[in-house]
Amino acid sequence: MKFSFKNDYSEGCHPNILQALLQYNLDQQAGYGEDEYSLKAKELIRAKINSKDSDIYFVSGGTQANLIVISSVLKPYQCAVSASTGHILNNETGAIEATGHKVLSIETEDGKLRPSDIIPVLENHRNVPHQVMPKMVYISNSTELGTVYQAKELEELSAFCKQNHLYLFMDGARLGHGLTSEISDLTLEKVAELTDIFYLGGTKNGALIGEAIVINNPVLQEDFAFNIKQKGALLAKGRLLGIQFLELMKNDLYFDLAKHANQQAMKIKHAFQAKGIKFLSDTYTNQIFPIVSNELIQVLSERFEFYVWKKVNEEFSAIRLITSWSTGDEAVNGFIGIINEEL
Repeated sequence: MKFSFKNDYSEGCHPNILQALLQYNLDQQAGYGEDEYSLKAKELIRAKINSKDSDIYFVSGGTQANLIVISSVLKPYQCAVSASTGHILNNETGAIEATGHKVLSIETEDGKLRPSDIIPVLENHRNVPHQVMPKMVYISNSTELGTVYQAKELEELSAFCKQNHLYLFMDGARLGHGLTSEISDLTLEKVAELTDIFYLGGTKNGALIGEAIVINNPVLQEDFAFNIKQKGALLAKGRLLGIQFLELMKNDLYFDLAKHANQQAMKIKHAFQAKGIKFLSDTYTNQIFPIVSNELIQVLSERFEFYVWKKVNEEFSAIRLITSWSTGDEAVNGFIGIINEEL
């Protein structure tokens, strides 16, 4: 059986979660997220972000989180702004547009947005009331290209959004990986301070399913629960999500798992670098994009699964490799062994 480097959710979940689900299985609890595990998990998250007034909601997945946040925050004539690589543009089957909200795309080389990228969009949408109104800036950390925001970058973007009356929403499907990157100087507390809304991704970092939406802007908190219910995201057995985040938040397991995934990816990155291989983007998270020959892709494909991400020319393509919270040394060393043999 081939080992998969296609994504970071091929495995089930961390054993602590399975043990907790079994341990608390017969406990009778309130439904719809009012169980004691969900409430405790929310308090742990509030403590870690140092924001006792933030509202927190658990939902099952990233697309669902993006859909609910954007559709509930924006008025019918308002739109979101995203990098062209953004998940809401490329991997959600037009979920945001299906709610009636346009997503404006901005080309960037590294998947990140900066004020200078957004200014032209604002200038080109001043024909009121004949054009949609940009109202939300959507970013991911880490991005879909594996890059991360530094504290100064997020501070500048946050200030720009406030000056221009824009909401700043961070997709945190891989937030753990972004924050534990060896080059990151951001903290979870800083993310909460600088964003209106963000979410902590569990699906791609050790949970069976689940994301934790964190609403920091009090203006956006009112009636948000109605949107959760209307979109079918309010689970009767909300404990399923609460227990998972309670375990992930305990003793910083969430960050330990993300750091492990990053470290395993960096081992492979360094092996490629030692052979002079270039990358589509310079990443320090659990996603790497080496540019290799089609012949090497064929050899690697015999033992491993991964995506051929982008054709560079007739002879070379960029592949995407993703490591997870449970990627072991055997798989990593086996992959590196082929690199050393073939290059």
